[in-house]
Formats: sequence, structure tokens, C-alpha cells
Amino acid sequence: MWGQDIAIDLGTASVIAYIKGKGIVLREPSVVAVDSKTNEVLAVGNEARRMLGRTPGNIVATRPLKEGVISNYTVTEKMLKNFIKKIGGRTIFSPRIMICIPSLVTEVEKKAVIDAATQAGARKVYLIEEPIAAAIGAGIDISKARGNMIIDIGGGTTDIAVISLGGSVVSTSIKVAGDKFDEAIVKYIKRKHNVIIGERTAEDLKMNIGCVYPKIQDVEMEVRGRDLGTGLPKTITVYSSEMMEALSEPALEIVEAVHSILEKTSPELLSDISDKGVYMTGGGSLVDGLDKLLQEHIGVNVMVAEDAISCVAVGTGKALDNLDVLDKKYRK
Repeated sequence: MWGQDIAIDLGTASVIAYIKGKGIVLREPSVVAVDSKTNEVLAVGNEARRMLGRTPGNIVATRPLKEGVISNYTVTEKMLKNFIKKIGGRTIFSPRIMICIPSLVTEVEKKAVIDAATQAGARKVYLIEEPIAAAIGAGIDISKARGNMIIDIGGGTTDIAVISLGGSVVSTSIKVAGDKFDEAIVKYIKRKHNVIIGERTAEDLKMNIGCVYPKIQDVEMEVRGRDLGTGLPKTITVYSSEMMEALSEPALEIVEAVHSILEKTSPELLSDISDKGVYMTGGGSLVDGLDKLLQEHIGVNVMVAEDAISCVAVGTGKALDNLDVLDKKYRK
């Protein structure tokens, strides 16, 4: 039986799937728990994420994607197979799948994505660039001869592009995004408080009190980690002002990358961007104050898209409508 067309946002931090006519049907972390002795996949997604940092020696909970690209092919294939099975239920179906990828991936990396999806059961695989999918998902009409700037901050990469007439005019992809924010928090807590915290705790801090622009009120949060001196558990209080200090370096790297893209943009497109503003999508764009920081540095209005986390998946889903057109092109 031919199945429905599926759009997949294959992210470093999470996988979001969209089915034509149904909308978003799956949203799970891109984490897989594998038995290192037998290579058997024990858990995928939410269940595997709960195992991160809590597994016995022979069970390894890993993320098969790093910085937007496949770092472990076999595990990615098994993860995709598991998710496709979840979406399709008991029906045996080989869907057409459209997957979005960072804008600067190599041909080898593209092939790895296509092969993994094909092995996982796709009948045909199509690729779409992340900024284009994000722009469509944010509700921007990209078909006109007008400049639109989109900044998509995911888990592994930040994709920045100026889009006009349905394609990227200038774009870049940097490996500074949500994961780098988490790493910066882990390093800061270790340096400042002499305490080691895990990735998940760092992510909780980022989401609850993280900021890159001064808050009106300094917010605090208690976290537990391991004291480096005694090796014992320790509870510490962390403030949002400390988070701002911890996150300033990766945030400024993103600002710098946006700046360099604007410098390469033609004056005509720049005037369009000044009129319409810049759109931010992706989970990383939700870090408190990132829009204000960017606006201050580039002097253009910056807006965070509605449902920023799902924009790429929704945009990839909307692009499914063009699959028949693409098929005809391929046949020719």
C-alpha cells in the first residue's frame, strides 16, 4: 500500500514529523539507547532521553546527529525506522519523505540522509534547506522578488539566509546553536561554582532562567550537581544574571554571523529586510532576549515566529504539496 507523504525535521535535538492533512504527528528527542554488546536498539525518543546519563555500562544513550549532520549512520537509520513505524501504525507503507537539512551540508552528508531514510522504508526521499522550510513555516511568502531574512536556531546549527524568489540568495550555517548554549552553561557552572551538572540540567537552566539580554528582575533557580571538591551531591542557586554571562559568547557568535550575511546582501534586498524585519525560528530563538540583542546590534526589527519550534517541520510539510511537481521534473 502506498502511504501518505511525510515531512521530517531531522534535528540534532529532536525529530518532528508532519503528515499531509494531519499536521504534526510526532515530536520526540533524537536520542537512541543502544546495547553496546549486541548493538540492539533498546529505546528511541522520549524513553531513550530519560536514560541519558542514567544507564548501566552496556547501555549507551546517544544522539546519532551532531551539528545538524548524521554522525552515526546505523543508529540514525534505526531511529528513523522506529519513528516511521510509530507514524504508520500497523499498516505497511512506504511513504515519500521530505527531510530538511542545514543549508551548507556537503554532497556526502546529503547522501547519508537520503540513504538512511531509504533504508528506513521511504519510497522516495526529497531534501529541502532548513531556512527555506523555516520561512514557509513562519508564513512568509518566499515566491516574490522581495528579500526576506530568516534565522533558524536549532540544536546543532544556526542557519541564516536571505531568501528571494523561492531560493537562498546568501546563506550560511554555523555550528553554534542550542547545544552550544547548554555546553556554555555546564562550563560556567563548573568554573564559577566548582560543581558539575549534566546536559539536561543545563537545558533546564537555559529554558527557565537563561537570557542574553538584561532582565528587569534577576530570577533564580536551584539545581543539583556534583561538588568537584568532595565528589558529593550539592545544591546551588543560580541567577539569570549568571546565565547572561554564561551565554554571551555563543549569542554574540550568532550576532556576528548575521552581521556578515547582511554585509554580503545587495542594497535592494537590504531595504526589503529593513521594511519587513528579520524572522527567527527554531528552539534556540526562544532564549530570552536573543531577539532584543540582535535588534540592538543590526538596527532592524527582529521577530520570533509563532510556534518557532515547529516552523521547520510545518514548512517542510507545506512543501509536500509540491512533490508531484518535483516528481514530474525528475521523470523528465
